[in-house]
Order: sequence, then C-alpha cells, then structure tokens
Amino acid sequence: MSEKVKFLVVRFSSIGDIVLTSPVIRMLKKQVKNSVLHFVTKKAYYDVVKHNPYIDKIHLFDRDFSLLVEELKDEYFDYVIDLHHNLRTYRLKNKLGILAFSFDKINWEKWLMVNFRKNILPPMHIVDRYLNTTKAFDVQNDNLGLDYFLSKDDEIVLSDYQLEPNNYLAFAIGATHATKRLPNEKIGAILSLIKQKVVLLGGPDDVENARQAMLGIDISHIVNLCGRIKLNQSAYMVKNAAVVLTHDTGLMHIAAAFQKKIVSVWGNTIPAFGMTPYMSADGSKIIEVNNLNCRPCTKIGFSACPKRHFKCMNLQNEQIIVDACKW
Repeated sequence: MSEKVKFLVVRFSSIGDIVLTSPVIRMLKKQVKNSVLHFVTKKAYYDVVKHNPYIDKIHLFDRDFSLLVEELKDEYFDYVIDLHHNLRTYRLKNKLGILAFSFDKINWEKWLMVNFRKNILPPMHIVDRYLNTTKAFDVQNDNLGLDYFLSKDDEIVLSDYQLEPNNYLAFAIGATHATKRLPNEKIGAILSLIKQKVVLLGGPDDVENARQAMLGIDISHIVNLCGRIKLNQSAYMVKNAAVVLTHDTGLMHIAAAFQKKIVSVWGNTIPAFGMTPYMSADGSKIIEVNNLNCRPCTKIGFSACPKRHFKCMNLQNEQIIVDACKW
C-alpha cells in the first residue's frame, strides 16, 4: 500500500476567508493520491467546516496556542499549507518544523493602493493565490468553485415564513466593519423599493440595525431573521434564495459556494483586492461608487469613515441596487 501524504491546511479566520479555502481542500483531497487532510481554525468558526467531507480531521484553536502546537505535533504532518500567513501561523510553522507552503497576501501591493493609489495589484482572485500553494503537488484548478456543506439539522421550513424556494431575496445586512455596510437609512430605502419577499440575515450584532432600517416603512413583505438563526441556517436561507443582496462579507462567499445570483455592494474596500464572489451565477453584479479619491481607505475596514462623509456608501443609488436584484 502506498504511503499516506498528510497535509495540515491552516486558516484561523474568518467566515468568508475560510469558505474561500474550500477549493484548496477539495483539490488536495481529490488530486493528491493517498492524501490525508487536516484543517485548523479558530473554535468560533467550526460550523463553517464541520460538514466538509474532504476534511479528515479538524483542529480547533481556542486561546491556548501551546496546547494547539502539541496537539498538531502528535499528528506528524508531511506538509503545511498556510492560507492565513500571519505572525501566528509563522510561529506555528516554526514550532512544527516541517515543509510549509504559504500564500501571497500581497500586503505591499495593497498598501501602495491604499496609501498612494498606485495600482500594481495582480489581476488574480484570492482563490487562485491560495491554489498557488499547491503547485508542488501538481494540483490543477477543477473550476468547480467554492464548497459549503450543510446537514439536515440546518434546514428551515420555509413555509413557516410564507416563503417558497427560489422566490425571495436574501439580504445579508451585516459586515465585520461599519465602512463595509450600507447605513441603516439606505437599507431601509432599498427595502421600501423592493416588492418581492425579502429575508433579512445577520447575527446578533445586526438586530438593532435591522430594527432601525425598518422604521417607518411597510414591512409586510419582510422576514427579519437577524439574530434569530444560526450561521448554517442563514446559509440554508441563502441557498434557497432567488437572489442574494450582500455587502463584502462572509455570506457573500457562502452564496457564491451555492452559485447564487449575487448583488454585492462595496464600500471602503475594492473588488481589485481579489475578494469578489468566486464563480457565482450569471447575472451577478458588483455595485460600487467609482472615482472617489479616498477609496480604498483601508484593505479591511474601519468602525467609521475616516473622512466622515462616507461617500462610498452614502452615494450608492438605491434604485440601481433594487433593479439589479430582480429575477
């Protein structure tokens, strides 16, 4: 019997970034003969990968780095595939002392774009930069896109909310950083223009935002599930939506995994950073305010607009967004 080839794939956070690693996981497992694949991430993101059939074992990091290192040392990996590439993964690779392949974060190129508007960003999606870490193993892109796996326990009875499959708009109103999401009054204006059924999706942090967005508008066509369901249940709602309206956030990439039509609205970050919906359905659209000399103001996001005018979101045209969401 041929020897096993044991990989450790590393991505500690966050939801969208972990979903974007799924092609690497699938292709290593399917294309490298006798491969055994372990994945390490933060405990908070276990639900993102727990049903992935291409992962043989999941290791969870929960504050105690030394304990994690000892756990991983006992596995005797052959290779590390580092898809996070930060100080913590540098320490991890150093402790394990085995051959590692790390993806290019293009931090220098992003810094030049943010600070000097000098665009030398490679025209390459982050998924393809992730896949570059597997070149030594002759892995080829199978062009099957992203993966996201659910179980029966994640299903929701749509009829309980007077919903039908592929006949509602899923609106993911959240984002990790405030400068990546529409202001609540903009969200409310969009909701008031939509005539079809709408499902609002978001976590506990979005409960108050949803409430404010719905103030003073007709909400008879809106099902507000913000803070009421778990991540994978939100993913189920995305999977069954006709269209997904979203910011640059984790549910956007989950929607791409289900190859949905996606309307993504971009604020302070830009699609050129390589984080657009990967292989989403035909008709997907990216909506952004172009020709702002302050954009991008950061490669990630801020808690508030550093210029205070927030033009990248305040100048978004609600009717254009609504028209893009039609099916």
